Amino acid sequence: MSISGKHAFVTGGGTGIGLAIAQALAAAGAEVTITGRRQEVLEQVATSGLHPMAMDVRDEEAVRTTVARAVEVRGPVQICVANAGVAEGQSLHKMSLEFWRNMMATNLDGAFLTIRECLKSMHQTDWGRVLTISSIAGVRGLKGAPCYTASKHGLIGLTRSLSEDYLGTPITFNAICPGYVDTPIVARNTVSIADRAGIDQDAALQMMVKSNRHKRLIAPEEIAAAALWLCGPESQSVSGQTIEIAGGQT
Repeated sequence: MSISGKHAFVTGGGTGIGLAIAQALAAAGAEVTITGRRQEVLEQVATSGLHPMAMDVRDEEAVRTTVARAVEVRGPVQICVANAGVAEGQSLHKMSLEFWRNMMATNLDGAFLTIRECLKSMHQTDWGRVLTISSIAGVRGLKGAPCYTASKHGLIGLTRSLSEDYLGTPITFNAICPGYVDTPIVARNTVSIADRAGIDQDAALQMMVKSNRHKRLIAPEEIAAAALWLCGPESQSVSGQTIEIAGGQT
C-alpha cells in the first residue's frame, strides 16, 4: 500500500517533530495538510506537498471547520498525525488550574478533536493510519512535570482504546513516544530549566541529554522515519502500540 496521493493531516506541522513527519510523508508522495496557530510559520515551510492551514487544536469549531476544508480540497484524511502539544514542567503545589487546563486542552483535548474529525472522512475509505505523538513521559513519570506526564499518559490511553475499537479493520492507531528531541521545545525548556534550577543553560541542556539512555538528543528525522514506517505496508499488523524512541529501555 503506497501512501502516494493520500491525504495526511499533521497538527503542529510547522516546526520540530511535526514538520519532520510532514516532510517525510510529502517526500513519499502524500499530500499533507500542516496546521499550527501561526499561518506565517506554516507558509515559511510549505514546500511541495505541504499545504498550510492555521488552526488552534484547543478550539473545537476551528478543528471541525479546518479538517472539513482540508477534506474538501484534498479528499478524505487517511493519515492523521496528532502531534500538536506543549511541554513545560511545573511543581504541582505551585500549579494553577489555568496551567493544568491549557496543557490538557492542547495535548489531550486537541488530539481527541483532531482524531474525531479526521475519522469522519477516514471512515469513507478502505485504509487509514492514526499516529499520536506522546512522549517517554507517557510511559513513565517525568520528574517535575506532573501535568505534562498526565496528559501524555492520557494520550496513550486514548490511542490504545481506539485500537481496540477498530480491531480487525484497516485503520490502525499507534503512539510514538520520544525522549528529548532536538527541537525548539528543547531549546525553550533549556532556558526554563536553567531559570528554575538556578543553573546555566549548558547544564540545563545536559540534564535533558542525560535523560536519553544513549546520552544524546534525538533528531526529528528519527521520529519521522518511525512515523513513515507505521504508515507503510509492513506495519499493517501493528496497532495499539507505544513506539519508544529514547536511546534504550525506559
